Amino acid sequence: MSKLSLSFFTVAALCGLVGMVFGAVMGVTEDFTLSPSHAHLNLLGWASLAIMGTFYALAGRGGRLGWTNFVLSSAGAIVMSLSLGLYLAGNQPFLNGVMAGTVIAVLGMATFVASVARSWGRTKIAA
Repeated sequence: MSKLSLSFFTVAALCGLVGMVFGAVMGVTEDFTLSPSHAHLNLLGWASLAIMGTFYALAGRGGRLGWTNFVLSSAGAIVMSLSLGLYLAGNQPFLNGVMAGTVIAVLGMATFVASVARSWGRTKIAA
């Protein structure tokens, strides 16, 4: 497995663990105010990063574009989820962080799309 793929899986697993603990705390306290933050952490952090890591494990080396994808997607998931939680907790200034995290996450996904598209040129399609 490449370091790029392992990096995606490492951050994905950490996001999954934090997301599970976050969900358990919400369940125990029966306070689901922060559930959108929990959902974004699990979807962007755990699921999306793990899917991207799987792609890079199967496709091989990602190069500079793959590492750019890793940085943007990881940062986007963390910044958006954390800022959203703080915003929902009543900290109005963190709306800017939610917007910044959203832009970063979208750029990360666009970079992933570019990486997938680039792989088409290097792939031999078998029948």
